[in-house]
Amino acid sequence: MDNLIGVFDSGYGGLTILRQIRQLLPQYDYLYLGDNARAPYGSHSYDIIYRYTLQAVEELFRRGCRLVILACNTASAKALRTIQQNDLPALGEYRRVLGVIRPTVEAIGPLTKTRHVGLLATAGTVNSGSYAMELHKLSPDIELTSQACPMWVPLVENYEFDSPGADYFVRKRIEGILRLDPQIDTLILGCTHYPLLMNKIIKYTPPGVRIVPQGEYVAASLRDYLKRHPEMEEALSRRGTCHYLTTESAEKFNQSAALFMHENVKAEVVDLERK
Repeated sequence: MDNLIGVFDSGYGGLTILRQIRQLLPQYDYLYLGDNARAPYGSHSYDIIYRYTLQAVEELFRRGCRLVILACNTASAKALRTIQQNDLPALGEYRRVLGVIRPTVEAIGPLTKTRHVGLLATAGTVNSGSYAMELHKLSPDIELTSQACPMWVPLVENYEFDSPGADYFVRKRIEGILRLDPQIDTLILGCTHYPLLMNKIIKYTPPGVRIVPQGEYVAASLRDYLKRHPEMEEALSRRGTCHYLTTESAEKFNQSAALFMHENVKAEVVDLERK
């Protein structure tokens, strides 16, 4: 059986994480799963997000993944801990599931000078309090201000991220969070879709405020994790391949994924609800 690295997201945003991981660690074999038919996850309850995420993890394990990255902030916030503690023992003790929140938070401490940090994310991620909890553990002196950006994911998913209409929604949320705390000098993009809005985000973020997308930090954290766990690193297959699964239309996924990956993509449709 292949020992792949699985990357899961509710939609397309996790492709921004996958692209950075593949740039840093091109030798491994990857399998991406987008639950596009049930996206976005941000507005769902804990129970629904946990169930959907567990179904995705089980599918990736079934298809030969040894390690799964939840490249979805909502899934990382609401499902990761439960899956790690309750489900992994039954799914296989040699398998692992990792998230994107901890690697992002670990990077923040050295970046902020004022110790005032902003989080732009979905309502589900903001309401979970996961960033605040992880940040308090690692850097209790940092003050975190959060702002939900409900329109940002739909803008990306509907190819409006470069449109004039996106300016209003991006400017509104950035101005809003900086009004809440004018001392913020570091902004976390706590959703993997948001890098596609980067041109707009840079446009409305004042000079001197650092913008922190997650991809490079998650990729570096995975590299470090594999160095610390040689038994996992040695087990992973190395052919430099990458395959894609989607729960919706393969044709639609291929078209959208090409925007994120900057290359042609060919996906296979999968049904996560099957028994």
